[in-house]
Amino acid sequence: MPKNRPTIADIALRAGVSKVAVSYALNDRPGVSPATRAAIKAIAEEIGWQPNSAARALTRARADTVGLALSRPARMLGVEPFFMELISGIESELSAGGCALLLQVVSGPAQELEVYRRWWGEGRVDGVFLADLREPYPGEPDPRVTGVAALGLPAVAIGHPSAAGPLVPVWSDDAAALRDTLAYLHALGHRRVARVAGLAELTHTRLRDREQHRTCAELGLGAPVVVHTDYSGDEGAHATRRLVSAPDRPTAIIYDNDIMAVAGLSVAQEMGLEVPADLSLVAWDDSQLSQVVRPPLTALSRDIPAYGALAARTLLTLVAEGAAEASEDPAARLVPRGSTAPPR
Repeated sequence: MPKNRPTIADIALRAGVSKVAVSYALNDRPGVSPATRAAIKAIAEEIGWQPNSAARALTRARADTVGLALSRPARMLGVEPFFMELISGIESELSAGGCALLLQVVSGPAQELEVYRRWWGEGRVDGVFLADLREPYPGEPDPRVTGVAALGLPAVAIGHPSAAGPLVPVWSDDAAALRDTLAYLHALGHRRVARVAGLAELTHTRLRDREQHRTCAELGLGAPVVVHTDYSGDEGAHATRRLVSAPDRPTAIIYDNDIMAVAGLSVAQEMGLEVPADLSLVAWDDSQLSQVVRPPLTALSRDIPAYGALAARTLLTLVAEGAAEASEDPAARLVPRGSTAPPR
């Protein structure tokens, strides 16, 4: 009776590792240590394993490229540190395994979905990332999520599981970060706290809005004051002028990105307000921008390149294995600096 051909499962059993780890080792992809890779290859040689010709054909058919389309103004990518750091983390993980990133900036979510359809239809990508998950209306699914899922295109959603649908999510707890920030400002003595937020339809903006309402009620901070913007410095400055010109101006403002926080600091100084005695400021997502201004900005800090690398590892696993686990990145932590203090 003929002996069964040795399989990857046989190697995994002998080596005490997963089939994914065996696949990575045999194909010289990142994700396993040099010692594990050597042990797996030794076992493969010992039991006489040979790659299946059909599997090799499929491997050659892969694009070794994953895609990211962003519906953000191209000019914003040059000045907003978040996406540059996210992409750097993605690239660091992909390049180690010889995989490329195909990046395109588009004018809106509908165009983003069309790009993914074209890339997948042309065989240009093995999988994609979806960023800036959206709820066009509260509770309504992101059409990009349903569209990509319908294509059968492997995709990782960089955003909260509540908006990821059937896609594999990689996310950070924005609600916890905002809750900690409001509690910190409350402990300093602030009772009028405003927030200059991002686009209202983004899922993470909605999550932050809901948490602001909940925490403000718990802490007795009154009705939340939220101004939605497009994340640009111009709109951040405009929103700050409106807030500090009001008769009951806030004593503290939280900004949903560092660009708007730096713009807000300039406006406060332009209007003769002393930061932090007259107005405390907090930036979401720390960066060099937050640290080089005077006073340096209190910020919600996290390792964004590591966040991008986690998303990339998750997508590579999904492409290689056909499944991947959802992953939660550590929540941003508050780093107090010179822009916050008890109100005068």
